[in-house]
Amino acid sequence: MPDPDVPLPPGHRARPLTVHDLPAVTALVAAQERHDLGHVLVEEADLAADWSRPSFDPSLRTIGVEPLAAPGTLVAYGELGHAERGDLAVHPDHRGSGLGTWLAGWLERTARAGGASVVGTPVPAGSPADRLLEHLGWHVRWRSWVLALPAHAQVPARTLPPGHAVRAARDDELAACWQVVEDAFLEWSRRERQPLEDWAAGVVGRPGFEPWHLRVATDQDDQVVGVAVLTVGGDDGRTVFVAQLAVRAEHRGRGLAQALLADAFAEGRRHGHDRAELSTDSRTGALGLYERLGMVVTSDWVHRAVRIPT
Repeated sequence: MPDPDVPLPPGHRARPLTVHDLPAVTALVAAQERHDLGHVLVEEADLAADWSRPSFDPSLRTIGVEPLAAPGTLVAYGELGHAERGDLAVHPDHRGSGLGTWLAGWLERTARAGGASVVGTPVPAGSPADRLLEHLGWHVRWRSWVLALPAHAQVPARTLPPGHAVRAARDDELAACWQVVEDAFLEWSRRERQPLEDWAAGVVGRPGFEPWHLRVATDQDDQVVGVAVLTVGGDDGRTVFVAQLAVRAEHRGRGLAQALLADAFAEGRRHGHDRAELSTDSRTGALGLYERLGMVVTSDWVHRAVRIPT
Protein backbone atom coordinates (compact mmCIF):
# COMPACT_ATOMS: atom_id res chain seq x y z
CA MET A 1 0.00 0.00 0.00
CA PRO A 2 1.38 3.47 -0.87
CA ASP A 3 2.82 5.58 1.93
CA PRO A 4 0.13 7.83 3.47
CA ASP A 5 2.88 10.27 4.46
CA VAL A 6 3.71 11.22 0.87
CA PRO A 7 4.79 14.90 0.82
CA LEU A 8 2.71 17.71 -0.64
CA PRO A 9 3.58 18.17 -4.33
CA PRO A 10 6.09 21.00 -4.90
CA GLY A 11 4.67 24.41 -5.69
CA HIS A 12 1.71 24.11 -3.32
CA ARG A 13 0.86 25.04 0.23
CA ALA A 14 -1.77 23.53 2.50
CA ARG A 15 -3.76 25.20 5.26
CA PRO A 16 -6.81 24.47 7.41
CA LEU A 17 -10.02 26.00 6.11
CA THR A 18 -12.59 28.25 7.80
CA VAL A 19 -16.25 28.98 7.15
CA HIS A 20 -15.10 31.91 5.01
CA ASP A 21 -13.76 29.34 2.54
CA LEU A 22 -17.15 27.68 2.01
CA PRO A 23 -17.91 29.44 -1.31
CA ALA A 24 -14.52 28.39 -2.68
CA VAL A 25 -14.97 24.81 -1.46
CA THR A 26 -18.42 24.65 -3.04
CA ALA A 27 -17.08 25.95 -6.36
CA LEU A 28 -14.24 23.42 -6.28
CA VAL A 29 -16.52 20.44 -5.59
CA ALA A 30 -18.98 21.69 -8.22
CA ALA A 31 -16.20 21.82 -10.83
CA GLN A 32 -15.22 18.23 -10.01
CA GLU A 33 -18.83 17.00 -10.13
CA ARG A 34 -19.58 18.81 -13.37
CA HIS A 35 -16.52 17.20 -14.95
CA ASP A 36 -17.17 13.68 -13.61
CA LEU A 37 -20.99 13.55 -13.56
CA GLY A 38 -22.08 16.16 -16.06
CA HIS A 39 -24.16 17.91 -13.39
CA VAL A 40 -23.73 19.40 -9.92
CA LEU A 41 -25.02 17.95 -6.67
CA VAL A 42 -23.16 19.97 -4.03
CA GLU A 43 -24.99 22.74 -2.19
CA GLU A 44 -23.17 25.38 -0.14
CA ALA A 45 -26.03 25.18 2.37
CA ASP A 46 -25.23 21.50 3.03
CA LEU A 47 -21.55 22.27 3.65
CA ALA A 48 -22.46 25.22 5.87
CA ALA A 49 -24.80 23.03 7.92
CA ASP A 50 -22.20 20.28 8.29
CA TRP A 51 -19.51 22.71 9.35
CA SER A 52 -21.81 24.32 11.92
CA ARG A 53 -22.19 21.10 13.90
CA PRO A 54 -20.97 21.61 17.49
CA SER A 55 -18.75 18.54 17.23
CA PHE A 56 -16.99 19.70 14.04
CA ASP A 57 -13.88 21.88 14.16
CA PRO A 58 -12.79 22.85 10.64
CA SER A 59 -9.39 23.99 11.91
CA LEU A 60 -8.65 20.37 12.86
CA ARG A 61 -10.59 18.42 10.25
CA THR A 62 -10.26 20.29 6.96
CA ILE A 63 -7.41 21.11 4.60
CA GLY A 64 -7.15 23.30 1.54
CA VAL A 65 -4.41 23.36 -1.07
CA GLU A 66 -3.34 26.44 -3.02
CA PRO A 67 -0.61 26.91 -5.66
CA LEU A 68 2.25 29.09 -4.47
CA ALA A 69 1.98 30.93 -7.79
CA ALA A 70 -1.71 31.72 -7.19
CA PRO A 71 -2.28 32.24 -3.46
CA GLY A 72 -5.93 32.30 -2.51
CA THR A 73 -6.91 29.92 -5.32
CA LEU A 74 -8.27 26.68 -3.88
CA VAL A 75 -7.38 23.75 -6.14
CA ALA A 76 -7.88 20.82 -3.73
CA TYR A 77 -9.57 20.21 -0.41
CA GLY A 78 -10.24 17.48 2.11
CA GLU A 79 -12.38 17.13 5.20
CA LEU A 80 -12.93 14.45 7.80
CA GLY A 81 -16.61 15.05 8.42
CA HIS A 82 -17.10 12.06 10.71
CA ALA A 83 -14.79 9.62 12.45
CA GLU A 84 -14.68 7.19 9.51
CA ARG A 85 -15.94 9.30 6.58
CA GLY A 86 -14.41 12.17 4.68
CA ASP A 87 -14.67 14.08 1.41
CA LEU A 88 -11.93 14.94 -1.07
CA ALA A 89 -11.87 17.07 -4.21
CA VAL A 90 -9.25 18.12 -6.75
CA HIS A 91 -10.04 20.63 -9.47
CA PRO A 92 -10.03 18.83 -12.86
CA ASP A 93 -7.43 21.27 -14.21
CA HIS A 94 -4.99 20.23 -11.46
CA ARG A 95 -5.28 16.46 -11.65
CA GLY A 96 -2.20 14.40 -12.34
CA SER A 97 0.04 16.46 -10.07
CA GLY A 98 -0.14 14.15 -7.04
CA LEU A 99 -2.69 16.19 -5.10
CA GLY A 100 -5.22 13.36 -4.94
CA THR A 101 -2.64 10.96 -3.52
CA TRP A 102 -1.57 13.54 -0.96
CA LEU A 103 -5.19 14.21 0.08
CA ALA A 104 -5.85 10.49 0.52
CA GLY A 105 -2.82 10.32 2.81
CA TRP A 106 -3.97 13.40 4.72
CA LEU A 107 -7.39 11.82 5.27
CA GLU A 108 -5.84 8.60 6.54
CA ARG A 109 -3.46 10.46 8.88
CA THR A 110 -6.24 12.66 10.25
CA ALA A 111 -8.54 9.69 10.86
CA ARG A 112 -5.72 7.78 12.55
CA ALA A 113 -5.11 10.73 14.88
CA GLY A 114 -8.77 10.54 15.85
CA GLY A 115 -8.50 6.84 16.70
CA ALA A 116 -10.32 5.42 13.67
CA SER A 117 -9.46 1.97 12.32
CA VAL A 118 -10.87 2.67 8.86
CA VAL A 119 -11.75 5.75 6.83
CA GLY A 120 -13.53 6.17 3.52
CA THR A 121 -14.99 8.62 1.06
CA PRO A 122 -17.70 8.52 -1.63
CA VAL A 123 -16.56 8.90 -5.26
CA PRO A 124 -18.44 8.52 -8.56
CA ALA A 125 -18.02 4.97 -9.86
CA GLY A 126 -15.40 4.83 -12.60
CA SER A 127 -14.27 8.42 -12.04
CA PRO A 128 -10.60 9.50 -11.84
CA ALA A 129 -10.94 9.61 -8.05
CA ASP A 130 -12.33 6.06 -8.01
CA ARG A 131 -9.46 4.79 -10.15
CA LEU A 132 -6.88 6.60 -8.05
CA LEU A 133 -8.14 5.24 -4.75
CA GLU A 134 -8.35 1.74 -6.22
CA HIS A 135 -4.69 2.12 -7.29
CA LEU A 136 -3.84 3.23 -3.74
CA GLY A 137 -5.39 0.05 -2.33
CA TRP A 138 -8.67 1.47 -1.06
CA HIS A 139 -11.45 -1.14 -1.17
CA VAL A 140 -15.15 -0.69 -1.95
CA ARG A 141 -17.12 -0.67 1.27
CA TRP A 142 -20.57 -0.09 -0.27
CA ARG A 143 -22.29 1.43 -3.29
CA SER A 144 -24.76 4.31 -3.40
CA TRP A 145 -27.03 5.90 -5.96
CA VAL A 146 -28.77 9.21 -6.58
CA LEU A 147 -32.25 8.73 -8.04
CA ALA A 148 -34.69 11.18 -9.59
CA LEU A 149 -38.42 11.07 -10.21
CA PRO A 150 -39.05 11.79 -13.91
CA ALA A 151 -40.83 15.03 -14.77
CA HIS A 152 -44.62 14.84 -14.44
CA ALA A 153 -44.39 11.46 -12.65
CA GLN A 154 -45.47 11.01 -9.05
CA VAL A 155 -45.04 8.43 -6.33
CA PRO A 156 -48.33 6.53 -6.01
CA ALA A 157 -50.23 7.58 -2.90
CA ARG A 158 -50.74 5.02 -0.13
CA THR A 159 -53.73 4.81 2.16
CA LEU A 160 -52.53 5.40 5.69
CA PRO A 161 -53.44 3.02 8.52
CA PRO A 162 -56.42 4.20 10.62
CA GLY A 163 -55.53 7.13 12.87
CA HIS A 164 -52.22 7.87 11.09
CA ALA A 165 -51.32 11.16 9.40
CA VAL A 166 -48.48 12.77 7.44
CA ARG A 167 -47.79 16.44 8.10
CA ALA A 168 -45.11 19.03 8.87
CA ALA A 169 -43.34 18.46 12.18
CA ARG A 170 -44.04 20.71 15.14
CA ASP A 171 -41.22 22.55 16.92
CA ASP A 172 -41.63 20.35 19.99
CA GLU A 173 -41.15 17.16 17.91
CA LEU A 174 -37.53 17.78 16.91
CA ALA A 175 -36.08 15.33 19.46
CA ALA A 176 -38.62 12.68 18.47
CA CYS A 177 -37.66 13.09 14.81
CA TRP A 178 -33.98 12.74 15.66
CA GLN A 179 -34.70 9.58 17.64
CA VAL A 180 -36.60 7.95 14.77
CA VAL A 181 -33.89 8.82 12.22
CA GLU A 182 -30.94 7.76 14.36
CA ASP A 183 -32.56 4.51 15.48
CA ALA A 184 -33.29 3.58 11.86
CA PHE A 185 -29.93 4.61 10.42
CA LEU A 186 -27.95 2.87 13.16
CA GLU A 187 -29.53 -0.46 12.19
CA TRP A 188 -27.11 -0.58 9.23
CA SER A 189 -24.63 2.29 9.66
CA ARG A 190 -21.41 1.58 11.56
CA ARG A 191 -20.95 4.80 13.54
CA GLU A 192 -21.64 6.37 16.90
CA ARG A 193 -25.04 7.90 17.58
CA GLN A 194 -25.08 11.48 16.31
CA PRO A 195 -25.90 14.03 19.04
CA LEU A 196 -29.22 15.81 18.70
CA GLU A 197 -27.43 19.14 18.38
CA ASP A 198 -25.35 17.89 15.43
CA TRP A 199 -28.39 16.41 13.68
CA ALA A 200 -30.42 19.57 14.22
CA ALA A 201 -27.62 21.71 12.76
CA GLY A 202 -28.00 19.82 9.49
CA VAL A 203 -31.80 20.04 9.47
CA VAL A 204 -33.39 23.11 11.07
CA GLY A 205 -29.98 24.83 11.14
CA ARG A 206 -29.37 24.39 7.42
CA PRO A 207 -29.46 27.75 5.60
CA GLY A 208 -32.81 28.14 3.87
CA PHE A 209 -34.69 25.73 6.16
CA GLU A 210 -38.46 26.18 6.21
CA PRO A 211 -40.92 24.33 8.46
CA TRP A 212 -42.34 22.28 5.58
CA HIS A 213 -38.91 20.69 5.03
CA LEU A 214 -39.34 18.40 8.06
CA ARG A 215 -42.21 15.92 7.52
CA VAL A 216 -43.51 13.32 9.94
CA ALA A 217 -45.80 10.33 9.94
CA THR A 218 -47.74 9.98 13.18
CA ASP A 219 -49.72 7.10 14.69
CA GLN A 220 -53.14 7.05 16.30
CA ASP A 221 -51.65 8.59 19.46
CA ASP A 222 -50.06 11.43 17.42
CA GLN A 223 -46.57 10.05 18.13
CA VAL A 224 -43.85 10.43 15.49
CA VAL A 225 -43.19 7.07 13.83
CA GLY A 226 -41.74 8.21 10.49
CA VAL A 227 -39.63 11.15 9.29
CA ALA A 228 -38.64 12.72 5.98
CA VAL A 229 -36.03 15.48 5.94
CA LEU A 230 -36.17 17.64 2.80
CA THR A 231 -33.77 20.14 1.29
CA VAL A 232 -34.27 22.31 -1.76
CA GLY A 233 -31.84 23.62 -4.35
CA GLY A 234 -30.19 22.25 -7.47
CA ASP A 235 -28.67 24.13 -10.39
CA ASP A 236 -31.90 26.04 -10.96
CA GLY A 237 -33.19 25.95 -7.39
CA ARG A 238 -36.13 23.77 -8.38
CA THR A 239 -35.11 20.42 -6.87
CA VAL A 240 -36.55 18.95 -3.67
CA PHE A 241 -34.21 16.32 -2.22
CA VAL A 242 -35.21 13.77 0.40
CA ALA A 243 -32.06 13.87 2.51
CA GLN A 244 -33.30 11.42 5.17
CA LEU A 245 -36.20 8.97 5.27
CA ALA A 246 -36.87 6.73 8.25
CA VAL A 247 -39.71 4.72 9.79
CA ARG A 248 -39.68 2.99 13.17
CA ALA A 249 -39.01 -0.74 12.77
CA GLU A 250 -42.32 -1.82 14.31
CA HIS A 251 -44.29 0.41 11.93
CA ARG A 252 -42.69 -0.75 8.66
CA GLY A 253 -44.55 -2.66 5.98
CA ARG A 254 -47.61 -0.44 6.31
CA GLY A 255 -46.86 2.03 3.51
CA LEU A 256 -45.59 4.87 5.71
CA ALA A 257 -42.31 5.34 3.82
CA GLN A 258 -44.13 5.53 0.50
CA ALA A 259 -46.68 7.91 1.99
CA LEU A 260 -43.88 10.15 3.26
CA LEU A 261 -42.22 10.12 -0.17
CA ALA A 262 -45.46 10.96 -1.96
CA ASP A 263 -46.09 13.77 0.52
CA ALA A 264 -42.53 15.09 0.24
CA PHE A 265 -42.56 15.30 -3.55
CA ALA A 266 -46.08 16.77 -3.59
CA GLU A 267 -45.06 19.43 -1.07
CA GLY A 268 -42.00 20.20 -3.16
CA ARG A 269 -44.10 20.78 -6.24
CA ARG A 270 -46.58 22.86 -4.27
CA HIS A 271 -43.67 25.14 -3.33
CA GLY A 272 -42.36 25.37 -6.90
CA HIS A 273 -39.78 22.56 -6.90
CA ASP A 274 -40.73 20.32 -9.82
CA ARG A 275 -37.70 17.98 -9.70
CA ALA A 276 -37.49 15.31 -6.98
CA GLU A 277 -34.40 13.36 -5.92
CA LEU A 278 -33.06 11.16 -3.15
CA SER A 279 -30.08 8.91 -2.50
CA THR A 280 -29.72 5.44 -1.06
CA ASP A 281 -26.96 2.89 -0.66
CA SER A 282 -26.46 -0.85 -0.77
CA ARG A 283 -26.57 -1.18 3.03
CA THR A 284 -30.26 -0.26 3.13
CA GLY A 285 -31.52 -2.58 0.40
CA ALA A 286 -33.97 0.13 -0.71
CA LEU A 287 -32.82 0.66 -4.31
CA GLY A 288 -35.39 -1.76 -5.76
CA LEU A 289 -38.21 -0.11 -3.81
CA TYR A 290 -37.43 3.32 -5.22
CA GLU A 291 -37.11 1.96 -8.75
CA ARG A 292 -40.48 0.22 -8.45
CA LEU A 293 -41.95 3.58 -7.46
CA GLY A 294 -40.78 4.99 -10.79
CA MET A 295 -37.50 6.64 -9.79
CA VAL A 296 -34.43 6.30 -12.02
CA VAL A 297 -30.72 6.26 -11.15
CA THR A 298 -28.93 9.43 -12.24
CA SER A 299 -25.50 8.74 -10.72
CA ASP A 300 -23.67 5.73 -9.31
CA TRP A 301 -21.17 6.04 -6.45
CA VAL A 302 -18.82 3.79 -4.51
CA HIS A 303 -17.62 4.34 -0.97
CA ARG A 304 -13.92 3.50 -1.03
CA ALA A 305 -12.13 2.97 2.26
CA VAL A 306 -8.74 2.06 3.67
CA ARG A 307 -7.99 0.15 6.85
CA ILE A 308 -5.73 2.06 9.20
CA PRO A 309 -2.94 0.06 10.87
CA THR A 310 -3.00 0.23 14.65
